[in-house]
Amino acid sequence: MNDPNFGVAVPQHTVPFPSSISDAARAALERLVRADGSVLNAAFVAPSPDDLQAWLHVKTQVDGQYAVAVNALAGQSGSTVETLTGHGATIHLATPRTLTDEGRAYIDFHGGALVFGGGEACRVGAQMQADQNGVKCYGVDYRTPPEHPFPAALDDALSAYRYVLERHRPEDVVIGGRSAGGNLAAATLLRARDEGLPFPAGLVLLSPQVDLTESGDSFETNWLVDLVLPTRLTSSNLLYAAGADLSQAHISPLYGDLSGFPPTFLQSGTRDLFLSNTVRMHRALRRAGVSAELHIFEAMPHGGFGGGTPEDLELQHEISRFVQLRWPKQDAQETAPITSDGRNQN
Repeated sequence: MNDPNFGVAVPQHTVPFPSSISDAARAALERLVRADGSVLNAAFVAPSPDDLQAWLHVKTQVDGQYAVAVNALAGQSGSTVETLTGHGATIHLATPRTLTDEGRAYIDFHGGALVFGGGEACRVGAQMQADQNGVKCYGVDYRTPPEHPFPAALDDALSAYRYVLERHRPEDVVIGGRSAGGNLAAATLLRARDEGLPFPAGLVLLSPQVDLTESGDSFETNWLVDLVLPTRLTSSNLLYAAGADLSQAHISPLYGDLSGFPPTFLQSGTRDLFLSNTVRMHRALRRAGVSAELHIFEAMPHGGFGGGTPEDLELQHEISRFVQLRWPKQDAQETAPITSDGRNQN
């Protein structure tokens, strides 16, 4: 049968929250639905991709919400942060109170559907990564649409990567991002190869938005089941691409040549709208001969449960473990242990 809409007819039903997750995770999910079971976040309707004024208005509102949410998650940071400009990209350089190694660096690309999440949220996110990994974190505050569509964000990402490589050896650098940031982290490596730049020591992709065509299975199976990201991002994807082919590798890195990529950490959840993005990227990396870890968390929506649930802390610990393993060997007395919350003990 050639009908693209043919499939399994699922009777209307309620998807309950499982007992297989922590009480804190279950409470986090329950806060995202109304008493009748409808999804709070599903009420948002994205503007048309050609309504730039509407997108500017939405962007201002959402950026403010992101800043509040990230500040709440970050708590009291022990890192200092300075904003660097004039290097082809705006970078928030966060330095932890105690560095495990002056030469090591983490490059962080924030999430936000390739439109939101810049400014204050990006700055605080860099501090969180510096605290967690005990190294300098370069948070890339890349330009976003509607003012700056593709390839502006990727140009900024590559500029930031060049800046970091001028100050750190590639084997001392790990690059990562969540959601839209995962897109840019992977696309940056594709551009880096085009430019003859070396790859970093590791890559961290957290529920990465690596396929803007949204062709994966979970875009149907987790529609409205993911309480954080309940519906597709079609409009913002088209806004970002600005007429470019959504399947080209620099826009959807899933379709790029991934050979030679560094060891990669991938994470998603069984209720994540981007679950298919993540598992397909993992398989593509493995087919390319790349060492890749895939971590799927029970009932976790896009971006995690939030609020320090046991599952979120376990994920932080796994990321810290992976990042620490990417660095060149240190003397035992120089290696700081990782605590149960995933942060460097120093």
